[in-house]
Amino acid sequence: MKILAAGDIHGDSSLAIRLAQKAKQYNVDLVILTGDLTFNNMPFTNIIKPFIELNKRVLVVPGNHDTIATINILAEIYGIKNIHGYSVVYDNVGIFGCSGVNIGNDALTEKEIYYTLKRGFEKIKDLEKKIMVTHVPPKGALSEALSFVVSGSEGVKKALEKFKPNILLCSHIHEAEGIEQKLGDTLIINVGRQGKILEL
Repeated sequence: MKILAAGDIHGDSSLAIRLAQKAKQYNVDLVILTGDLTFNNMPFTNIIKPFIELNKRVLVVPGNHDTIATINILAEIYGIKNIHGYSVVYDNVGIFGCSGVNIGNDALTEKEIYYTLKRGFEKIKDLEKKIMVTHVPPKGALSEALSFVVSGSEGVKKALEKFKPNILLCSHIHEAEGIEQKLGDTLIINVGRQGKILEL
C-alpha cells in the first residue's frame, strides 16, 4: 500500500492541488491529511476536491485550526473519513487517529486525547501493521525542540508508549517538516505541508 500523508494546508488550495498531483504521480492508494486544513476555521474551497477528482481515498483528523464539526461536514460532503476517535482497515493495515490538539479549536485535555486514541486503537489492536494519525506530535519528540510557540502532547506520548504503532504521522510544528524519529518500535514522521510518500 502506498500513502501520501500531509498536513497544515491552512486553506491553501494551490498547495492542495500540488499534493493531489503528487498523489497521482506516485499512484498512491490512500491520502492521509493530518489536520489544519483551514486557517482559524475560516471558509475555504478546493482542499479536498482535488483528491476526490482523482478517485483517491482520503482520511483526515482535525488540527488546532479546524473544528471537529468542520471536518465532519467535509467528510459528509466529499465522502472522506474523519478518523478522530475511529479506525479503518485497508489492506490489513489498521489506521486510527485523534486530533491530539491541546490548544485552539476544540482543544482536548491530555486524558481525552489518550482515551480518544484508545477508542480507535481497540478496533484494530490485533492487526500486525498499525498507523496512528494525530495533528500534534508526542511530548518530547525531536520536532518539538524546533518551536518556541507550540508543544507536543502528553496524551499522544502515552498512547504511543502503550499501543506501539508501527508509524505515527503528525504535523503541527511547521519548522519540523520532514523530520523522522524512531521512538521504541514506532517511526514518528512530521509529514509537513509538502507531504511524505510511504510504502508499506
